Amino acid sequence: MNKKEKRNPKESRNQNYEPNKMNTSENSKKKNDKELPWWVELLFVQIGLPDKLLIKILKTQKRAKELINNDKKSVITVLFIITTFSYFYPVIKHSKNKLDCEVVAKNYIVKNKNTIGINKREIKMLSTNFCYGGEEIYEIENLKN
Repeated sequence: MNKKEKRNPKESRNQNYEPNKMNTSENSKKKNDKELPWWVELLFVQIGLPDKLLIKILKTQKRAKELINNDKKSVITVLFIITTFSYFYPVIKHSKNKLDCEVVAKNYIVKNKNTIGINKREIKMLSTNFCYGGEEIYEIENLKN
């Protein structure tokens, strides 16, 4: 090994630095030449929506990503609560409708039918039966005024 064949480490660092510097400028040009997302192309280029709206959308999108990254636990908790409510809402709605039907049927029975000798529990049973398709309500005689 001759002294001439040995390289100075400082020279190799400088030589590697220059190509890297040039590559970064080329990479930044490539990054700037990215295509626009389809929704930006459609809404803001083709349709011509104002640029202020695009700026607001992009800021909101950036804030949302930061919020999700910073507060994952709270975001997951909120989504779980919303999912739970949306899952049980139809059950609650159905129950409420049935209870409303029973109240209306009970009022109808008390108002229009002869309820002498029928206690409150039987009236409730008849109203529930009527709401579920029963016809026992028609067996009670109408009041004669």
